[in-house]
Amino acid sequence: MIETISHEGVTLAIIIHRDFEKPGIHFFTPDDFSQQLAYMKHPAGKIIQPHVHNAVKRDVHFTKEVLLLKRGKLRVDFYDNDQVYLESRILEAGDVILLSEGGHGFEVLEDLEMFEVKQGPYAGDNDKTRFEPKGKIKLVLPQPVF
Repeated sequence: MIETISHEGVTLAIIIHRDFEKPGIHFFTPDDFSQQLAYMKHPAGKIIQPHVHNAVKRDVHFTKEVLLLKRGKLRVDFYDNDQVYLESRILEAGDVILLSEGGHGFEVLEDLEMFEVKQGPYAGDNDKTRFEPKGKIKLVLPQPVF
C-alpha cells in the first residue's frame, strides 16, 4: 500500500507500507523532487545492465529524507511549514517513508532500527530548525490506494 500525506496541495511525505508489491520498477516520486524513490521487483536471472552515472547538475534547496524501518515501530508527526501540527502515522518494520516538505517529529514506540538516506553532508545546526510540538496527536489510519 502507498500513502501520500499532503497539506494544501503540497506533498509532505510518501509512505510505502511493507505489504507493497508490484513486478518491475515503480517510481513513487514526481520528476520535480530532488530525491527519487523507487521499488524494484525482478525475477531470478534478470540482468540489470552495468552502468556508470554521468555528472548531472541538480539544484537541491531543501533536504528530503528517506527512512527504512528495519525493526520496531515509529510514530511520525507531520507539521506544516509554519510548525503547526497536522496529523500522525505509525510505521512498522519494513515500511519506507520519504519526507519531502513541511516539518516532522518522531516518537519511538518499540525498540527501533532504521536507515536514513538524504542529501549530505549533514550541516549541523544550519541543517534544520527545531521547535516544540504543539497540538494533540491525531492518528490517521492509512486508507488503501488502488
